[in-house]
Amino acid sequence: MKKLGFGLMRLPVTDPQDQKSINMPELYKMVDTFLERGFTYFDTAYMYHDHQSEIAIREALVKRHPRDSFTLTTKLPVSMCKEQGDQERIFEEQRQKCGVEYFDYYLLHNLNSRNLDTAESFDAFGFQERLLAEGKIRHMGFSFHDKADVLDRILTEHPEEEFVQLQINYLDWESERVQSRLCYETAIRHGKKVIIMEPVKGGALAKLPEEAEELLKAADSDASVASWAVRFAAGLPGVHVVLSGMSDLAQLEDNTSYMADFRPLTEEQREMLFKCADIINNYTAVPCTACRYCTEGCPMGIEIPDILALYNAHMKAKMLRSWSDPSKERYQEFVSTHARASDCVKCRQCEGICPQHLPVVDTLEEIARIFEN
Repeated sequence: MKKLGFGLMRLPVTDPQDQKSINMPELYKMVDTFLERGFTYFDTAYMYHDHQSEIAIREALVKRHPRDSFTLTTKLPVSMCKEQGDQERIFEEQRQKCGVEYFDYYLLHNLNSRNLDTAESFDAFGFQERLLAEGKIRHMGFSFHDKADVLDRILTEHPEEEFVQLQINYLDWESERVQSRLCYETAIRHGKKVIIMEPVKGGALAKLPEEAEELLKAADSDASVASWAVRFAAGLPGVHVVLSGMSDLAQLEDNTSYMADFRPLTEEQREMLFKCADIINNYTAVPCTACRYCTEGCPMGIEIPDILALYNAHMKAKMLRSWSDPSKERYQEFVSTHARASDCVKCRQCEGICPQHLPVVDTLEEIARIFEN
């Protein structure tokens, strides 16, 4: 199997403010092109695109292509399990939404120290084993967003898990918060296959500060900026597949062009990317990937990623001492139809589910001070 997977988390939409407005004609073209170029791995989840991603892939992929021509992965949202029977109900709903009899890969979604107890209390690991025995899934694993010691605990207590899906990219490789390298090394030490998510960090590594982009263009003027990030991830030993959340046909065509005949990076090229990471970190106040996990459960309906993006734009302009900073005006325009940062009631559900472990509540308070006063 080729190492590039199609992440169905950032699909093309007709309305950027409505995650349900998936552009199906564009998605049809993307799915067909992906398969035509020899790629087969598709990754979705219960909550992606406001619960519409699984339905979209049924229409674009399952109904239009033979079942043995693709690999389909989805995930059990452990954090949404509240009472006995929820796992069974959600799984059957997923099968109907995707239109399949079985899933090739089935993951426990976003395990961390906070929801691991939930997974254990509902015997989610045993649930996966029962599905495997019944032929309803072919492989079982989990996606993970926490520190390496928590990952080590899970893999030690559950050696039956076949693979782990990790956030790995050159920006987070030495991050104390994300611990990409340490988590990767832990999974390899336990002999597990690694599936990589967020290799381009939600698109953050597709558009870089000018001085970082100049380094990459000097090394290879024909290579896209994003390609360096995907190749960094794909070149790690033990990596089974690298997921890319592609949002349009152009992104898909670019990714498949260089991953069709994949060439790992040299050590010199890896070191160049770490220099780029240092430059990027100097410009980024809040490393939000806009995954939008935080928005669904917000009791005030705050569109947190959009507000954080405006804050990052403001902080970058401040750092560069730019004479032009429209972020405050854009914030006022945005909150004229959406909740404000100051509407936050500090319930911290967003922090509990945030894969980046960001201090969202404190940051919203700071944003309110800057943008609203």
